[in-house]
Amino acid sequence: MTPDDRPASPAERLYDLLAENDDMSGFLHDLARLSAVEVGVPGATECGVLLKRDRRNVVVGWSSPHAKTLDETQAGFDEGPCLDAQRTETLIRVPDVRYETRWPAYMEAVRQTGLRSILAVPLTLQGAGAAAMNFYTPEPSGFGDADVERARDHAALASRALSVAVRIAREAEEAADRRRAMESRTVIDVAVGVIMTQNRCSQEEAFTILQKASNNRNVKLRDLAAELVASVGQPEPRTAFDA
Repeated sequence: MTPDDRPASPAERLYDLLAENDDMSGFLHDLARLSAVEVGVPGATECGVLLKRDRRNVVVGWSSPHAKTLDETQAGFDEGPCLDAQRTETLIRVPDVRYETRWPAYMEAVRQTGLRSILAVPLTLQGAGAAAMNFYTPEPSGFGDADVERARDHAALASRALSVAVRIAREAEEAADRRRAMESRTVIDVAVGVIMTQNRCSQEEAFTILQKASNNRNVKLRDLAAELVASVGQPEPRTAFDA
């Protein structure tokens, strides 16, 4: 068997997910689908991923609409095995939801779906947030000891890939914020220049006039500046950036 013929390793498959997706959403959905195959019985296991960023739990990836609904329900109740796994950084196994007494509101919702077993596995993001994966199956005691070990191994690799994805997303968000701030600064500077010309005042006085108008009209400073620039027949200025 040549290197090109051998099956891809779990680490290689995760690397491929990072390489193939240019946005966080696509990566996380693919991660959930891959995880559903790697852990439990293929075709009978569903997976959802919960990621905590900015103090919110958000369902960010799912292998099926069913898994999405279950994790959204858990986030809505703010209780459940995946959230506890995320908060305590411990793996949690629910052999049969019919007899589980923890998280009563969420367990009652799960019982209505016909699912019987849950395996919640924490992911380690090295300061980039907190996350966990939820695995569901309709079989009672559907996750045995071998599945738990496989889930631990998979989670260790998935944590590294997700850490990279979160860091990339954060850097892109920060770059977008800086771009918006610079563009806002440009139009505000032009508006200040217009006010200086119209009122024969200093730059500081012109900015104060613009700021007071923004507060009085309850309009964002950038929006008011753009409105002022447009009112004197000028197109909204744009900041040039290197490609």
